[in-house]
Parts: sequence; C-alpha cells; structure tokens
Amino acid sequence: MKIHPTAIVHPGAEIDEGVEIGPFSIIGPNVRIGRNTVVMSSVVVEGWTTVGSENVIFPNAVLGTAPQDLSYRGQRAYVRIGDRNEVREGVTVHRAADEDGVTSVGDDNLLMACAHVAHNCHIGNQVVMANYAGLAGHAVVEDQAILGGLSGVHQFVRIGRLCMVGGLAKITKDLPPFAIVDGNPARIYGLNSRGLRRRGVAESARLALKRSFRLLTMAGLNLEQALAAIRSSQLDCPEVAHLVDFLEAPTRMGVLTRSCGDRRQKCAEVLEPDPRDSDRGAC
Repeated sequence: MKIHPTAIVHPGAEIDEGVEIGPFSIIGPNVRIGRNTVVMSSVVVEGWTTVGSENVIFPNAVLGTAPQDLSYRGQRAYVRIGDRNEVREGVTVHRAADEDGVTSVGDDNLLMACAHVAHNCHIGNQVVMANYAGLAGHAVVEDQAILGGLSGVHQFVRIGRLCMVGGLAKITKDLPPFAIVDGNPARIYGLNSRGLRRRGVAESARLALKRSFRLLTMAGLNLEQALAAIRSSQLDCPEVAHLVDFLEAPTRMGVLTRSCGDRRQKCAEVLEPDPRDSDRGAC
C-alpha cells in the first residue's frame, strides 16, 4: 500500500493491500478500496462507497458524493464499483437517492473523461461511456454497450446489450439490445453487426437478429405485434431470446422502435428473404 503524504485517508476507510493513493486525494470514513487499485491525484471518494480490485481512477474523479436529487436528506445509500474499471479524469458517480439504494458499476468498464453516472444507475460489464456522456437517475446500461461523447440518457431509460449510441444523441426511450442509435430525436439506424462480429456472435444469429429488427422497426407493427411476429418467425437462439426478454420487461419510458427514415413495409414483405442475407441457419 502506497499513500502519498498529502492524501487524506480517514482512519475508518478500509484500504486493501497493493492500493496506491496519489497526492491530494481524499478518502472518506465509509469507503472500501480493493486490492491493487490505483487512485491518482486529487480524487475524492466518499459516502458508503466500495471500489473493487485493480481499478485505475484518474485525477479529479469524484465517487460516492450526494445525489443531485432535491428529495435526498442524507440517508445511507451506496456506490458499488466492481473490478478492472478505468475511471478517467473528472468522472462523477453519485450515490443512490433512497435509503439503502445502490448506484452500481460492474467490471471492465471504461468511463472516459467527465462522464456522469447519476443516482441509482446500474452499469453492467465492458461498457464504454465516451467523454461527457451522461446518465440521469435510475438509468440502466447492459453489458458491452457504447455511449458516444456528449450523449444524454433520460432518467429510467434502459440501454440494451451491445447498443451503440452516437455522439450528442438524446435518448428518452429504452434502446433495444444490439441497436445502432443516433440523433435528436433518436432513431434506430440498424443492427450493430460489426459489434456482434467482434464479440464472436455467429452469422446465423446475426441474420436472425437482422430479421427481428426489420419486424421491430420496418413492418408498421406496434411493439406487441412485433414481439408476436418475432416469436413466430425466428429460430431459437440466445441473442433473439435476450432481445425478446428485454422488449417484454417492464418499462417506464417506452421502447424506441422508430428507424432512420421511418421506412415502413408490410409484415409479409419484411419476412421475405433478403438477397443480402447469406445464411439462415439455426443460431
């Protein structure tokens, strides 16, 4: 353990072996920092905050401070950060606004400079938030999603797995897993095929998802009708099952289904084989 002489570490803080704390950083009394985590200079970690192992926290990051919520009255609430995260300069992660509530960040995430994670948000694993991306309260970001710089996510919105959100996008509705989304107002620009390939998802699964996205965004169906069509027309595979589970889950904000250009086709036309599809095998 290496603690710079100008750092202020409360005696009540729990600091594990191998931790480094840089100059002028402040660590509060209820903080726990796991093994081999590096806290650089001028970092503030306070409140009931737990930071896991092998994280790197860059200068001027602030973790565990009170939420920006007028109803908050100082009740005990938590921030829980997993392992191997990279938290860049100026990132803010606020504790939950309700008693015993949690703001959580999983493992292997990259929060770039000045990204903001508000109270009661939940971030999964391998997520990237680019510079100045912001999550409002109670937002949920599933694994492997990417939020572009300066994108803004409304409170209670859910971002599905492997979504890719463009810079400056305004997100006010839940985003289906595997979607490419951009704009203000936001629109779906298609399936994140490149991201799926990079993650090793089979071509057959990508094609099944492609057809599912056509039904969701191009067939002129409401969400319930699109779900029924996806269930009846798609071969069983984990990725389509995850998409269906996400779409069936409770939502506060509704689900974004409108595509770029809002091109609508008849359902039968959407289900016709696409000459660009080269593989229709089972997932």
